[in-house]
Amino acid sequence: MNKWGKLSLGMLLVAGLMTGCGNNNKENNAATGSSANTNSSTASKTLTLGTSADFPPYEFHKVVDGKDTIVGFDIEIAKQIAADMGAELKIKDLAFDSLLNELSSGRVDIVISGLSPTPERAKAVGLSDIYYKAEQAVVVREADKDKFATMDSLKGMKLGVQTGSIQEDIAKGIEGAQLTSLGKISEIVLQLQSNRVDASIMEGPVAKSFVKNVKGLAITDAKPEVEDDGYVIGVKKGNDELLDQVNKTLTRLNSEGKIDEYVAAASELAEK
Repeated sequence: MNKWGKLSLGMLLVAGLMTGCGNNNKENNAATGSSANTNSSTASKTLTLGTSADFPPYEFHKVVDGKDTIVGFDIEIAKQIAADMGAELKIKDLAFDSLLNELSSGRVDIVISGLSPTPERAKAVGLSDIYYKAEQAVVVREADKDKFATMDSLKGMKLGVQTGSIQEDIAKGIEGAQLTSLGKISEIVLQLQSNRVDASIMEGPVAKSFVKNVKGLAITDAKPEVEDDGYVIGVKKGNDELLDQVNKTLTRLNSEGKIDEYVAAASELAEK
């Protein structure tokens, strides 16, 4: 939701039935996956990830082996960061607009949730190198696809967006638009289905996932324009050691082509 302009996030993912989003503050422990260059000097053996798990294919809930599990290509990246640190990954599912406060307070160690590197965020927390880029999309009810084929057609309309996201900023720039800002993408979809909003601006892969899985929705030809530098990982301001480790892991994953693999696998999983 480029967001957060918002990807999940993996080859380790297991197919299951799609479930609704979990409650905020729900914690999940996750295996860290295959080891890579363990950093024995790391004092902490737990890496706590803060994310908003309603953003497929970046991070979302699936039933895996009969258990509600947070999966996605962002999650696979987090597993690799933890593995490189020799740490256990712990996941906290939170509202998107609370993530940076949780990070600054030290209640989570890293934030991965389709986070865009805005100047405001750079002042508040440490930001990693960019690990993924994606376009924005406009989602409407299928019957309205042609009605909202341009950005101009959204002027004066009721728009659903995620609170604190890049998409919310885009919507604020649309003349006369009436915004409904909510914490979860799934809540915005319900607003669309019930005719409470006319359209929603979402991050591209997220929009495709919801359109695939929710009957009666469509992506229009309207193309939101935003100066998007991609998505980054957040750490607490001043924690340069952790930030360096995050960037090392991202460099490794990119050089190995793993992130593209994670995106493809998570996208396929989200559509099942």
